[in-house]
Amino acid sequence: MTGADSTARKLVSLSPLPSWALALLVAAVVLGVVLAAAGLRREPSLARRFVLIGLRIVAAAAALFLLLEPGVRTLQVARVKNRVAVLVDRTASMGLPAAPGAGSRSAAVAEALERILPGLKALEDRFSVEVLGFEPALVPVGEEILRTAAAPGTRTDLLGALRALRATDTGGSRKLSGVLLFSDGADNAELQAGVSARASTELAALGFPVSTVQVGESSLLDVALENLKVDDFAFVRNAVAVEVELRVRGFPGRDVPVVLEREGQVLGTKTVHVTGADETTQVSFTFTPDQTGRFVYTLSTPVFPGEAVTENNTRSFVLKVIRDRVRVLLVVGRPSWDERFLRGLLRQDANVDLVSFYILRTSSDDTQTRNPERELSLIPFPMEEIFDAKLSTFDVVIFQNFGHSDPQLSIAQYERKLEQYVANGGALVAIGGDRAFGDGRTSYPILDRALPVDSVGQAASVAPYRLHLTAEGQRHPVTSVLPTGTASLAAWDELPAASGVNLVRAKPGATVLLDHPGLLVDGKPAPVLALWEHGRGRAMALMTDDSWTWAFTVHRNGEPSRLYDRFWGNALRWLVRDPDLTTLQVSADPPSVEPGTPVGAAVTAREADYQPAAGADVTVELSSVRDRRVVGTARATTGADGMAHVSFPPQPVGAYRVRASARSGERALGEAEDALAVRTLGPELTDATVRTDILVALARATGGKAYRLPLQALPDFPLLDPPVVEVGRSRDRPLWDRWEWLGLLGTALGLEWVLRRRFGYV
Repeated sequence: MTGADSTARKLVSLSPLPSWALALLVAAVVLGVVLAAAGLRREPSLARRFVLIGLRIVAAAAALFLLLEPGVRTLQVARVKNRVAVLVDRTASMGLPAAPGAGSRSAAVAEALERILPGLKALEDRFSVEVLGFEPALVPVGEEILRTAAAPGTRTDLLGALRALRATDTGGSRKLSGVLLFSDGADNAELQAGVSARASTELAALGFPVSTVQVGESSLLDVALENLKVDDFAFVRNAVAVEVELRVRGFPGRDVPVVLEREGQVLGTKTVHVTGADETTQVSFTFTPDQTGRFVYTLSTPVFPGEAVTENNTRSFVLKVIRDRVRVLLVVGRPSWDERFLRGLLRQDANVDLVSFYILRTSSDDTQTRNPERELSLIPFPMEEIFDAKLSTFDVVIFQNFGHSDPQLSIAQYERKLEQYVANGGALVAIGGDRAFGDGRTSYPILDRALPVDSVGQAASVAPYRLHLTAEGQRHPVTSVLPTGTASLAAWDELPAASGVNLVRAKPGATVLLDHPGLLVDGKPAPVLALWEHGRGRAMALMTDDSWTWAFTVHRNGEPSRLYDRFWGNALRWLVRDPDLTTLQVSADPPSVEPGTPVGAAVTAREADYQPAAGADVTVELSSVRDRRVVGTARATTGADGMAHVSFPPQPVGAYRVRASARSGERALGEAEDALAVRTLGPELTDATVRTDILVALARATGGKAYRLPLQALPDFPLLDPPVVEVGRSRDRPLWDRWEWLGLLGTALGLEWVLRRRFGYV
């Protein structure tokens, strides 16, 4: 315990009777007073009533005093000091100038601490004062450290720092009475967009007031590239748009050039004329990649004299350039919601060049028209041109609920070409419906060789059922709609019930990703989604025509799940053998790192059936794009999940490539390549702005006050009181064991009895 010992006294009951017994006795005494008053309600003399009732109340009070046995308890106590925390921002932005031509923000905090030191020492009479820095971990700091040592933190997380401080509040001598926070408010974590309603609620629940002190001024000279907007990937020979905000403060009337480069090659230059003292201009570039792969691109501006921050004049990003658009042929047996959604999805996909045909009606349909010989669609179905001359130009052919026997619509004469198209490296998708598979479809025995399923000659089942993701489906890239297998499984489980399924059997060698949980075919669950490799090509069969309903699913938090889009996107990528779905993959982890951060890479090795290649030997090389030389080599062995992680020491700023190869025994699993950028800028130095709004809102939410430097003395900021009291020894002194109290009881009762006789009540 801290603080001086003191003595406290309080009134207590020393009666040995239990609480319930005392309660009954008190009730009996009160009842006696009530009955005495009721017996006098007919007494005509008001004075007599007051005297008799008063004597009964005095007797009752004396009786209660004797029953409760009151006493005085003397306590020896010691008052324990609560804590007051002075919390100092120790992240990289505190190394920026506090004002034009001034020292760093950390140095300004050191000067402020020196001035408020007498006030902090005065607080030590009642509180335990701690000076801590967050970087983001809480560490003790002093004036000397703030003046000389660079701020090491790479991310400002004000809410996280307060959470960590609250975790040290264990009650007793560790209870917090308040916090004085020195920061520039440049939060780039949860409060980056400001103090939201949810964050405000959490701040209010901290249990102690947080007063803030703004460090630094916003009137700085600076040219910064902010809010870079670019897609994570692009298509070769397709235009790519890059947008960035150029913020110029303190340079009115200047022309500021912005340059876009790809690994040293200039792609474009834009010049912005600045008119105001603090002006933000949107700058956009459009360029066309001419080869696939990952590349490091850099946006930069010149460094002007007097700039507060020079690091934010450059922004680098990694762009993945993939193959040109996938050419898809969609042939539909009849219009439906399933066809409408799939065609709409493929049409709006910038990566897909779609050619689609669907049959409005057949010659056997009775349309009640005067001219039944009119065309069955808007244009004739150009079968010969598509399935003969142009078939090889398509990457994927999709038959959706298609299987007509009408001579004008039958593809029987082209099925051999279609089967050869798949065997030679093409891709085929068959989607279910009343004209697909089973009894509803015309038999194409040669084309069926390319499909992973066989018809069982049974009618389709239309009973609702829940799709079941198989063990293979949990790890296959087509059904991996979320980053992890567990998350994908949960997403598929949340789908609504499906309305029907074409009954088929999976061929030997086919992989079933979705099946029916209740129907059996040949003793096995009926397949709903199956695929395989046929020759050098791939084929997939989906035995339902209501996948369009997946587009309406949402997560439990109410956001769209996008499962429909992701499923068909994954399917197309798998069908055309996207390099990202190869059996060996390497990815920079992450693709962009800050200076001084180790460079990591993750390697995933799979067997031909996509099962993890456990125990494979992996070699990863890191090479500099600028120097064109290998700067590091790392080796690892994959685990049971087929994954391995390697790390390289921090590298200088620039563009790098990682190349991986893997072997399982004597068998090579392939090679893979990725790119990464060591950025010239971390999030702490992106913007030199002081966030006054965050500091004010934080203080308001916790019941504190907001101040700003300079401080001449310690401000009178809010603190919780009183301190905790701990009890030591105690001694009881009874008050009831005196003859005067018994005499008072007897006198009151006796006098009341005498007067009652005199007044004629006895």
